[in-house]
Amino acid sequence: MGVLIHFFTTLPVYFGLDPMGYAWAWTISQTLLIVVYAGLVMVSVAFWILADRKIWAAVQMRRGPNVVGAFGLLQTFADAMKFMFKEPIIPAAANKAIFLLAPIISATLAFAAWAVVPLDNGWVVADINVGVLYLFAISSLGVYGVIMGGWASNSKYGFLSALRSAAQMVSYEVSIGFVIVTVLVFAGSLNLSQIVRAQAHGWYVFSILFPMFVVMFISSLAETQRPPFDLLEAESELVAGFMVEYSSTPFLLYFLGEYMNIIMLCALMSIMFLGGWLPPVDIFPLNAVPGILWLLLKIIVMFFMVSMVKAFVPRYRYDQLMRLGWKVLLPLSMAWVVIAGAWVVFVRPALAHVFGG
Repeated sequence: MGVLIHFFTTLPVYFGLDPMGYAWAWTISQTLLIVVYAGLVMVSVAFWILADRKIWAAVQMRRGPNVVGAFGLLQTFADAMKFMFKEPIIPAAANKAIFLLAPIISATLAFAAWAVVPLDNGWVVADINVGVLYLFAISSLGVYGVIMGGWASNSKYGFLSALRSAAQMVSYEVSIGFVIVTVLVFAGSLNLSQIVRAQAHGWYVFSILFPMFVVMFISSLAETQRPPFDLLEAESELVAGFMVEYSSTPFLLYFLGEYMNIIMLCALMSIMFLGGWLPPVDIFPLNAVPGILWLLLKIIVMFFMVSMVKAFVPRYRYDQLMRLGWKVLLPLSMAWVVIAGAWVVFVRPALAHVFGG
């Protein structure tokens, strides 16, 4: 970021003009960084979707997309172009303004969440001290895009699905919140980069926080409506769920936002439990590999686990979904907040005294 600011500050000098002010240089640099970052994230979603389809196809012993481009690499881009050039159909009785605004909100919030995700040491758009709270706030707002879309469609199927979504997302956000608290207690910071650096001597997944990693993984599936928790899109009951009336680009925005949220949660789990950009062991040649490649590898592993769950775990009933969230995961995560606090206050100092550090 500092290099960009310096570049734009001194650029007018080469044309015989006065140097650009810091405020303008910072604004242009930040805008350029956000546009490039958002573009890369959006393009990468196409390959994540292809990977999801390929993994599911492999489990079912079929080829998956393999026609458009080598090994089907361009299939997702072809699908996106198809959606973009279709005519958007808006139901006559729908609230047209909210109907079109809802998918834009979902996609925008999905993009905004990536602003505080560090890809490597210093590689982050906004390295704010309350990055975790920012992510939690953005994920909480995501439910509004779903509710607005279901209500504005003026469809009973879409509206019932939106109600299911609200209950489901709120239920599992509570568990995710307590899981995040346990990590914050261990790391002592709300900054995602500091959380990664706090794992330099050991990833949290290999500590007493391992049960919280499992809770986070299950809750992330429910938060993003991934199988087996895709009850708001259960074809047998609610056809295509809250987006049943959507087509063309509005549907594409919902689809884009869904997968961006999935990848973001995979990145968040990698940062909070798997050491982010840190190598497994700080030795050569592992520490010679760029940190962004380590983070990408961890995200790929997490995404593979998410895709495999989709392939072989049967769908829950809605009462089972809510029972798991409120009667199992929530009490477990609340109890672990107390355990994590006791560990940091009493056990960690004692171990440090015994082992001398």
